[in-house]
Amino acid sequence: MIVHTRPRGPRTLAARAEAAVNLAAELRSQIHSGGVRAVTLLVPDPHARFAAVSVGARFFADTVLSDGYGLCTYAFAWNPEREAVDAPVFGPYTGPYGDLRLRPDLATLAPDADGTWFVVCDAEWPDGRAVDIAPRTVLRRQVEAAERLGLVPSIGLEHEVTFTREDGTPVTRSGLDYAVGGLDPLRPLLDAIRAAVDGLDVESVRGECHPGQAELVLGHRDALAACDDAMLQQLVVRRTAASHGVVAGYLAAERPGEGSSCHVHVSLSTQDGPWTATQLEHFVAGVMRAAPGLTPFWAPTWNSYVRLRTAPFSPRVVRWGVDDRTAAVRVAGTGSSTRAEVRFAGADAQPHLVVAAVLAAGRWGIESGLTPPEPTVLPTTPWEARQALAESDLARELLGEEVVNAQLAHLDEEISAGCDAVTDWQRRRGGLRQ
Repeated sequence: MIVHTRPRGPRTLAARAEAAVNLAAELRSQIHSGGVRAVTLLVPDPHARFAAVSVGARFFADTVLSDGYGLCTYAFAWNPEREAVDAPVFGPYTGPYGDLRLRPDLATLAPDADGTWFVVCDAEWPDGRAVDIAPRTVLRRQVEAAERLGLVPSIGLEHEVTFTREDGTPVTRSGLDYAVGGLDPLRPLLDAIRAAVDGLDVESVRGECHPGQAELVLGHRDALAACDDAMLQQLVVRRTAASHGVVAGYLAAERPGEGSSCHVHVSLSTQDGPWTATQLEHFVAGVMRAAPGLTPFWAPTWNSYVRLRTAPFSPRVVRWGVDDRTAAVRVAGTGSSTRAEVRFAGADAQPHLVVAAVLAAGRWGIESGLTPPEPTVLPTTPWEARQALAESDLARELLGEEVVNAQLAHLDEEISAGCDAVTDWQRRRGGLRQ
């Protein structure tokens, strides 16, 4: 039996590696007994989804575990339509269209159906170098930097999702924030989702404030597990919804005035226990000071800015508060459960990059002994966000030149594609001129 349940709370990278060794032995045993028939290799791409390939179980055990498996380089340089983005930073990825190597992280094992298991992978170049712009690499490096300071992050992620029919109408006519009976139209779907995500330690599922909207909360775990599992959860939710004739949408704004978010709950552990009030203050200060320049990580799409501009709980104003859901950074909990809830990102954001940016900014705040600044504002258009990131020396210091340039290139492509598109809004607006 493969015991794949994620441990709660903080876990060091060394402890993850030890767990992976144990899981590898269990997986090999199940493969050779015939209990596992296939393994699906997953790698997070820049657009909050997985690139995937399924391999036979024996091939996985005999070859992939030791040698890795090939993935075309352009997977980290493509747009949402899987077309290569033309930008200098992506030259090494879209020039020869060669192969990277996927290295399975056995600590991520999760069951699929019919004897198939998921495993999330890291990506490296043929010579063994990590792929600098791969979202998992970006996050791993921030966890390593935190551990060098004696800090071990624990992350809880909340994602809001909107369920619609094929024609785009929500499956419920009104918001169902904390509702019970009002969720009856969603009950068969939500029950199926709970069963499908068993083992990912989903802490809660509830109705949210907009039509057809629900929120799924993952319990706290190490940073890599939190982001991998958030993406696994989205994969399973989309698949389960489709089997019920429903679309599960992770747009930041399904409609104007309706926001869907990715809220990041962060706590840090030290050798002496949970972080101190002073460390928490410095962490929050770093996040607040860096947030405007990092906006393309919180808001990577055109739709992201509809949320920032129109949603009622939008974190446009960068301020903090204690147990205040109108604040962009909320300090919540008491005692050992005290945490920072960072509320900038939309549901469309890439979770590994979001958490990496949060950890990098917070670590900078702790190292620099910062205090929270006066409230400021996030950019509210993609052009303003692009300029803020392009001009941010701090972002390059925190995340690296290549990571920032890659995010700028993806945002440039998003802006260009949006300017080249003809939308229903444009048709409607044009009709008013007749």
